[in-house]
Amino acid sequence: MAVLSQPVAGFSSEAAANLSDKQVQKRLSPAARKAFFKIADAWKIRDDEAKQLLGGISNGAFYQLKGGALKTALDQDRLVRVSLLVGIFKALNTLYSQKLADAWISLPNTNPMFSGETPLAYMVKGGQPAMMRVRQLLDARRVA
Repeated sequence: MAVLSQPVAGFSSEAAANLSDKQVQKRLSPAARKAFFKIADAWKIRDDEAKQLLGGISNGAFYQLKGGALKTALDQDRLVRVSLLVGIFKALNTLYSQKLADAWISLPNTNPMFSGETPLAYMVKGGQPAMMRVRQLLDARRVA
């Protein structure tokens, strides 16, 4: 069996962060919270949609998180959701001008996977699997 002695382009040999570890969650949560709300602001996402993107977080917890008052760490699911959104944000800003990158998420899309809806509506309805598909779509466009 052949073994690669050099890293493959685009892939890191570092182990992925253990997002089930409470200490890792605590360490990553402040940056994830900050990134999420910066992206939500850039994309002009309403609070109801933002709560859904975070997996249906309650009003109280959402506004504590938004105000920086929530002291508990984000769980594994929410960290993954934020990571996917950061990847989508990065891909959009690589592919398009800032103005279009920020608007793309809220524009009706003719790609069959969106069925004429906005990518935001698609991700709100489909949750984490839909976010993964949008990320994959944009990453494929970056490489093409």
